[in-house]
Amino acid sequence: MTVNKYQPHVFVLPEDDANRQIATGFILDSNVNEPAIQVLPIADGWGKVVDKFKDNQVSKMRRFPKRMIVLLIDFDRKGERLSYVKSQIPEDLQDRVFILGVLSEPEDLKGIKKKFESIGTGKLEKIGEALANDCSNNTNELWGHDLLKHNKTELDRMILSVKPFLFN
Repeated sequence: MTVNKYQPHVFVLPEDDANRQIATGFILDSNVNEPAIQVLPIADGWGKVVDKFKDNQVSKMRRFPKRMIVLLIDFDRKGERLSYVKSQIPEDLQDRVFILGVLSEPEDLKGIKKKFESIGTGKLEKIGEALANDCSNNTNELWGHDLLKHNKTELDRMILSVKPFLFN
């Protein structure tokens, strides 16, 4: 399904298949307004996320002012990655671009079964659903996990922008 580019909507540009699975799970949550979000094809690397954003999305975001985008990357425990990616976003689009991701890599979230029994192990789509549920219910259960809590500032900023149209 494609979004209506004239209505508020979100694109998700995932780095790899694991991030795509999480984004797909996010959309599967019953609280998400599915026609308002679309997962783009994987970029195949965090640097390629930046390149594809700059090459393919910047001009389209300027043409469609209701478009927002999530750059979904692995941080690979590199603290400078967020500031680098932010520096690549044109100033006029900074309020509509959000950079989120796992502190290491998404596969590391598969081991969270002990704390989150309902998710189980190895189910990245279920993790995505749980993250969407946290967003729609104003909870911080999974987003507060050690591998995700570094997203708080970006997440808070994103939720303020997308909650009115993205969640039922």
